Amino acid sequence: MPRASTLRIVRLAALALVLIVIIYKVTNPSSLTTLSRAAGYHEKLASSPGPEQKAPVTSGDKPAAPAKEEVKSEEKPAVDFKTPVDEGKDYVRANATFVTLARNQDIWSLVKSIRHVEDRFNRKYHYDWVFLNDDDFDDNFKEITSSLISGNVKYGKIPKEHWGYPDWIDQEKAAEVREQMRQKQIIYGDSISYRHMCRFESGFFFQQELMKAYKYYWRVEPDIILHCDVDYDVFKYMEKNGYDYGFTLSLYEYIDTIPTLWNSVKKFIKEHPEHIAENNLMNWLSEDNGITYNRCHFWSNFEIGNLDFWRSKAYGDFFELLDREGGFFYERWGDAPVHSIAAGLLLPKDKVHFFDDIGYWHVPFSSCPTNKADRLKLKCSCNPADNFVWKGYSCTPRYYDVMEMKRPSEWHQQS
Repeated sequence: MPRASTLRIVRLAALALVLIVIIYKVTNPSSLTTLSRAAGYHEKLASSPGPEQKAPVTSGDKPAAPAKEEVKSEEKPAVDFKTPVDEGKDYVRANATFVTLARNQDIWSLVKSIRHVEDRFNRKYHYDWVFLNDDDFDDNFKEITSSLISGNVKYGKIPKEHWGYPDWIDQEKAAEVREQMRQKQIIYGDSISYRHMCRFESGFFFQQELMKAYKYYWRVEPDIILHCDVDYDVFKYMEKNGYDYGFTLSLYEYIDTIPTLWNSVKKFIKEHPEHIAENNLMNWLSEDNGITYNRCHFWSNFEIGNLDFWRSKAYGDFFELLDREGGFFYERWGDAPVHSIAAGLLLPKDKVHFFDDIGYWHVPFSSCPTNKADRLKLKCSCNPADNFVWKGYSCTPRYYDVMEMKRPSEWHQQS
């Protein structure tokens, strides 16, 4: 075939192919998504406030013009959601910090926790982070953690008087108790360091020099997961609503670790009636008006709280009495029941808040926003079937009852 004829056929074939593509584009609008993505169309949609969100906050904390409402939900989310401020620029943060008790060998377990907190929340707000250790942090720990955190990072060494046996503890008796608990296979029953940790978290973390600069804190531990986006400033939310203690999970304590704790609490109530708040959570802690303790406690590996509460005279008197009783060493009192009983008795119940919208995991329990609409909005990765909040060993249903709160519509599917 002559060369000219061959070239003519190739040109006609190319023209036909172009015509086919044009016809396909016109008759199939969905194929234009690649063009719209290149123009940033989807990114703009993703950054627009949803139907239940407020418009972006300006540097003066005054809301901008509200977004057009397209859909109305039958139920409002657990909190008043706000669109995150752009990278925290010109944003006035609350006086708050994250706080983590850790050792150098915890670094790779902590990396995952930090990434979850930063990705789900702090990359938008850049809050500080305080790390505390009973020893010196090494350069590797500091280099890795500081590279991952968007706020200022501070490292503190715990003074010896806050991590050790007080003078009044009989260490031989304490050793006998640990051996008995080891034989009974009580979790952490034979651990010395665990007891020092529980005492420290109960009475001294808020006294550390680095913590004195702050009013609010969020406790973070190694190997935790945040399942959902946190699209509002939780510290300002606590401040605005006057909350002093926030939790995600609650459950029953192992009785063999605290056999005489409630006796000491009743001793405190008798000696310091002036510290007991009116309209408190006694009915959450006890089913017989304080005669016995039902073992309900907030799981303190997640806490968001007001440091002024722990620094108050009421809590100071409470901790001092418990410390003198010796139960941190002669039994195995945990900081979780100590914090929970204090918050339940020394605060009015409307100062305690349940964060249903913060999906959280710490082995072996998980909290997951109860309603599907919230999980989708917050881009949650949790399986609602694993939500411990409504399971039989959880104390959160009792909290709802005592607070006279309406349960989320889908709670029964997760019980």
